[in-house]
Amino acid sequence: MSNTFGKIFRITTFGESHGPAMGVVIDGCPAGLEIDMAFIEQELRRRRPGQSKLSSQRKEPDEVEVLSGIFEGKTTGTPIALLIRNRDARSRDYDHLAKAYRPSHADFTWHKKYGHRDWRGGGRSSARETVARVAAGAIAKQLLIAQGVRLTAWVSSVGSVSLDAPEEAWDFADIEKTPVRCPHLPTAQKMEELILQVRKEGDTVGGVVSCRIEGCPPGWGEPVFDRLQADLAKAMLSINACKGFEYGSGFAGTTMRGSEHNDLFFRAGLDEVGKPLIQTETNFSGGIQGGISNGMPIYFKAAFKPVATIMRPQLSVDEQGEEVLLEGRGRHDPCVVPRAVPIVEAMAALVLADHYLRSQNSRLTDL
Repeated sequence: MSNTFGKIFRITTFGESHGPAMGVVIDGCPAGLEIDMAFIEQELRRRRPGQSKLSSQRKEPDEVEVLSGIFEGKTTGTPIALLIRNRDARSRDYDHLAKAYRPSHADFTWHKKYGHRDWRGGGRSSARETVARVAAGAIAKQLLIAQGVRLTAWVSSVGSVSLDAPEEAWDFADIEKTPVRCPHLPTAQKMEELILQVRKEGDTVGGVVSCRIEGCPPGWGEPVFDRLQADLAKAMLSINACKGFEYGSGFAGTTMRGSEHNDLFFRAGLDEVGKPLIQTETNFSGGIQGGISNGMPIYFKAAFKPVATIMRPQLSVDEQGEEVLLEGRGRHDPCVVPRAVPIVEAMAALVLADHYLRSQNSRLTDL
């Protein structure tokens, strides 16, 4: 019942971790959008497992097949169906979990809700589902790029290692230069060392992904229940292992006075059509006021817990309430945040693409 996301630019994902394939149907994408398939494949490569020592060693090529909605390199305005086949699932790694509840996984809650569950890699509750989101997000990104909007996410902390260097000391161009996807190379090295040490110990570690959206014009978003930040929060918290979301000044803003926190407006000149260009001196609002974008950069953070599967013995119970001793097997990420970067970007792109299309019907004439 909850496999669809978005109001106008809508996606519905399907498939299970160890099923034949994952897929997504995108509805509401305007006709005539030129689609770069190489860009979609590039985004999938950023998310796929087996890309470094820091991730699961499951080897999935994650090649996308277009079933409908794109013809001669352009969208047709009809539903776009994308399919990514599962090539390297090893269900035997989960045989011992068929009746057991893994700590901090969805096994228990899914069984209580549905009375029947796919225990092979977690079925649909697996992070494997996010491959479909990234594929859809790559199309949303191309729609946004055509509007001058660009999204950049990066790893800002892993465990106790945080990106504390001033922003002028790091470069977004360095994000993809390391497997940990931190734009400050000395900090990235420390993060990588921590993840490898944690993996050696049979444990896992969490972290934070930050995201910045630039070029978003004022006026995107809806008041009351569909505020832009609320939809971004829902998008992030729908990602596996995401435990927290903050935008703008976030929790740190609670320590400030209103006189410090208020973003004062000023006229920064004229825009491209000769109208006054209004900006704010500071950006504690994170580019969103009243649930609507104000033209300043939008920025937020998403916190991810340590991966629940660890390579250490843990006590749990089975479906009969009997005590069992579990130990992780198979291929798992010691830290999810490096591979979460393209997922965060994809979900943010889906939210913005939806609100861009919704903004087209907001008023009759320009101000």
